[in-house]
Amino acid sequence: MKNMLKKINVTIWNEFRHEKTNSAVKKLYPEGLHKAIADGISAEDLNIRLASLDEPEHGLTEDVVSSTDVLLWWGHCAHGEVKDEIVKRVHKRVLEGMGLIVLHSGHFSKIFKTLMGTSCSLKWREAGEKERLWNIEPSHPISQGIGEYFELPHTEMYGERFDIPQDGKIIFISWFEGGEVFRSGVALERGHGKLFYFSPGHETYSIYYDQNVLRVIGNAVRWANPLIYQAHTAPNAQPPEVIQGIPPAAQS
Repeated sequence: MKNMLKKINVTIWNEFRHEKTNSAVKKLYPEGLHKAIADGISAEDLNIRLASLDEPEHGLTEDVVSSTDVLLWWGHCAHGEVKDEIVKRVHKRVLEGMGLIVLHSGHFSKIFKTLMGTSCSLKWREAGEKERLWNIEPSHPISQGIGEYFELPHTEMYGERFDIPQDGKIIFISWFEGGEVFRSGVALERGHGKLFYFSPGHETYSIYYDQNVLRVIGNAVRWANPLIYQAHTAPNAQPPEVIQGIPPAAQS
């Protein structure tokens, strides 16, 4: 009898605007950033679908969200166009167990800000400079197959202070040619869901063709794959043991 592989249902969400309006981005990612990522992490254990901002319900219908194990999110110039009801839908599902991988400028997305409860602000500079990503947690599942560090020859600088909560586990720290450093890979948990923020990925550079970047994203998808789905409720619980408490009459 064949061993049936249980696939991880992955949805890659992309604003998909720059690729339509910027000729340089369109040339680099002719089918969209999300398609490049999908092709780059494609594997037998992943069932990947694509979604984008201009689809009905932003491609994140109830059926799509409820059947997604791990959601990847890339947004930049149109964060404000994402409908609040869709954000609430995704937020609820993350708390129930769905994994979320937030990429690059998705740090300013409504969903990431909602989950972080902070401004998620940072420094930035676009000068095409070199980035060196230091792997400071080599035993973590997300960093497997990555050496002590890897480099991207041209990238957008993201620098500290990065306004996110301090409960995350830092996996990668980046150094930039201009001198700044940044917590470029941070793993967090919210409710039953696992989250990973990964900063490389500016649309005018070929970052989503880099094998180290794609390996990290693929590793993160498998790490964030939920072990359980469970709604958050506040039931009036019946005790599993007999309580030898104060009789009600004696409490008055």
